[in-house]
Amino acid sequence: MFSGGTRAGTSLTIAVLALTLSSCGTPTDSDDDDGASAHSAMVAAPAQQNDLGDFAAPAQMTPPGAATAETTGPAHSVQVPGLGPETAAQIPAETSQVLVASGSDANSDSGQLSFYSIDDGQWKKRKTFDMHNGKKGWLADRREGDKTSPVGVFTLSDAGGYKQDPGTALPYTQDDRLPSSATVAYGPEYERVFDYIIAIDYNRVPGTPPTDRTRPLGWDKGGGIWLHLDHDSGTNGCVTLKEKDLKWILGTIDPDAHPRIAMGPESQLQK
Repeated sequence: MFSGGTRAGTSLTIAVLALTLSSCGTPTDSDDDDGASAHSAMVAAPAQQNDLGDFAAPAQMTPPGAATAETTGPAHSVQVPGLGPETAAQIPAETSQVLVASGSDANSDSGQLSFYSIDDGQWKKRKTFDMHNGKKGWLADRREGDKTSPVGVFTLSDAGGYKQDPGTALPYTQDDRLPSSATVAYGPEYERVFDYIIAIDYNRVPGTPPTDRTRPLGWDKGGGIWLHLDHDSGTNGCVTLKEKDLKWILGTIDPDAHPRIAMGPESQLQK
């Protein structure tokens, strides 16, 4: 069904998905704590601030003992700047690209995201960007609908968006329905926030489109946390960036580098 780094559905699949989009807002058999039954037929379920309530299913850290998204080796021998020993221990030796998204404190809804890569055995900061995160800040043991971003270290394995692949090495799913999905869920002002997306691998199946709604840990754990385009305010859990910044990341990130993102307030990441 898929060719190269871009997934393309068959004509039958497109027809079925078009029908699904037309039924956005129709209740289904599955209810989420935040009222997601009213939108569970939509193609997208990112965590996103809106004035109408919690339409999205935010993510959380993987609970202790739960399966990780990717098999990892021993901890990296070189510590990423800004990360303390506990957080750095979650960066495996195979990883040579790390994104660090941090805020000044646990209540902050904005901060900076830095992109690091290994150069001559040392972590080098490639670029730093302004970002937004959860409207209510950061929380390790967050709950669905609490408008916080998850604290933890996660893999990055899939990308997508309304616009065509900008040239990323990540598997990329282009989806023409995303503006309609965003408008139905969040209002017309959010129509283009999903032009580009990188899925953050919490409670999702790596190797699937960012819009896939499978939640291996269950719906109560949330899901649908993305890197996507900024709208100048806090979110319900996603991390957002300006378009030029997210496009740079899409063009630089390398799946062979086993990339990770470390997320949280500075005090937590420095533990």
